Amino acid sequence: MSETWKPSVTVAAIVPRQNGERLEFLMIEETTPEGVRLNQAAGHLDPNESLEQAVIRETMEETAHEFVPEALVGTYMSKFISPNSGKEVTYLRFAFCGKVIAQHDRPLDHGILRALWMTYEEILACQEMHRSPLILKCLQDYLAGQRAPLDLMYTHPSVTISAN
Repeated sequence: MSETWKPSVTVAAIVPRQNGERLEFLMIEETTPEGVRLNQAAGHLDPNESLEQAVIRETMEETAHEFVPEALVGTYMSKFISPNSGKEVTYLRFAFCGKVIAQHDRPLDHGILRALWMTYEEILACQEMHRSPLILKCLQDYLAGQRAPLDLMYTHPSVTISAN
């Protein structure tokens, strides 16, 4: 029997803020095996959590900001091939937009260098540093007004109940 292929499920937070005339987005700089990279607050779906719980957790861990998702911007797939190892991973990303309601004084996840606010133009200008080719597509969809209601997603209670 062959092994069943499964994509790696991830979430990402698109967090805008108006800073005077500037529309800025919350981003992170992180260390990766390929060097320092730029990303949205993003990460893997963990066992026993919904997609919404995952994006709230990841945003807190990576930026120390309390995130409230308001809509699903889209679902995205990409394949990453590590230039170092040649390993292939297909990512299935669920991108949410929302707002931050508080910033906390806490350490950031291991490997996260800093959280920063950048304009779309600034993000566009440093594509060589993007961790994922999906960063721009998610932002472009957000800027185009693409939104789906959160109740489009359903998580059965059996997912969030721990077996322990």
